[in-house]
Amino acid sequence: MRSSSSASLAPARSFGSVRHSSPLSSGLAQTLSLLDTAAEQLMVHRDFQAAFDTCDRGLATLEQEDSRCGEFKASFCILGIQALAELNQWHGVLSWILQHYEHQEKIPAKIMQMCILLYTKVDEQATMQEAARLWLHCPSNSRLAGFGTVAELYLLHVLVPLGHMEEARELVLGEVGSGAFTEDQRQTALDVVEEKERENQEPPPDPSHSPSPETSGHTVSPQGAVIQKLEAMLRFFYRRVLVSSTGSFPLRRVFLAVVLLYMLLVRMDPALPSSFIWISKLLQLLKQMWSAMFAPYYQALAHSKRL
Repeated sequence: MRSSSSASLAPARSFGSVRHSSPLSSGLAQTLSLLDTAAEQLMVHRDFQAAFDTCDRGLATLEQEDSRCGEFKASFCILGIQALAELNQWHGVLSWILQHYEHQEKIPAKIMQMCILLYTKVDEQATMQEAARLWLHCPSNSRLAGFGTVAELYLLHVLVPLGHMEEARELVLGEVGSGAFTEDQRQTALDVVEEKERENQEPPPDPSHSPSPETSGHTVSPQGAVIQKLEAMLRFFYRRVLVSSTGSFPLRRVFLAVVLLYMLLVRMDPALPSSFIWISKLLQLLKQMWSAMFAPYYQALAHSKRL
């Protein structure tokens, strides 16, 4: 699973707040060096396994008593998620994150967003359902800047695709929705839920009414393809007749029409039900061509008689 370059550069930009903090202890200086190394391995050398191993080492060196530990931990985890995704080891992302945060409610908003999007990409939204539900119903998380984005991703990429419409409606109308969405956003979210419900209620197509191979074979058979091409040629010929000058009609056009009709009628068995639709279309085209070719002649003849 290859991530885009813009997405990969996002964690590197977030390291700026760590760099401009107060002077680092020797332990945190080593941690920052590991963070730089992991980012370089991931984004420059594309050595994803080495980047993930470096993130693991960096997380192990964090000094828990330092107030900047949370920033370093989030940065390592963001790089580690991208490395696991690139290694196609996405199935272990959530468990790896929980090794370092222990409780789902403690996962930072940005990491929760990345996890929802990752598991949506691999069509495993159910993996994030319990974790995202607990995270959103944690009162302390409602004050975070990314709370609304997590709620939106959980609604659109987890609940709605999985068909949990009742829970989706409760999410929008409940405390989570009131804290995450504006009134307009809540109405839009309800519209999305109702539209999905209508789609789910539509009856599936009845296989008994599907066309049988005998009646639908003309759409896929070589003969049917030839007939379609001939009809297209006939329509092209008809359009050329309409734009041609009136008064004289070259015999070569009549000859061309005769050849096309011969190929269309003789090479297709009129007794087959599949040929009825083509004969009907052919008759319509013939009437249109007849009017276009000879109507000016008959009009001129009738006008001369009246005179």
